[in-house]
Amino acid sequence: MAYENALRCLADPTRRQVFERLREGPRAVGELAAALPVSRPAVSQHLKVLKDAGLVTDRAEGARRVYCIDPGGLGELRRWLDRFWDQALVAFKREVETRPPRRRPARGTPSPKREKP
Repeated sequence: MAYENALRCLADPTRRQVFERLREGPRAVGELAAALPVSRPAVSQHLKVLKDAGLVTDRAEGARRVYCIDPGGLGELRRWLDRFWDQALVAFKREVETRPPRRRPARGTPSPKREKP
């Protein structure tokens, strides 16, 4: 399952930082390494893992490679996460529809005082 690769890939905190930097726009390895507390070779390795997981793409620009997020690679992960959201919304809707309506006191009516324990 593709979403499992994405989750495993993004479980690494440094890799998440690289991915989050790419959210700001395409970046070369050197730009990413300059902004992170890891070496260029380490950033290259993280980018390779992200690319293998289908989360980023790259293109040649002269002698350097520029990386950017691949929106298609997030599709499977998003569909998987959306199932949880859909289930939560269905449960919320069911709760709202089956709960008896609460009666609100008329305006100007003092609310009942609670006794202190």
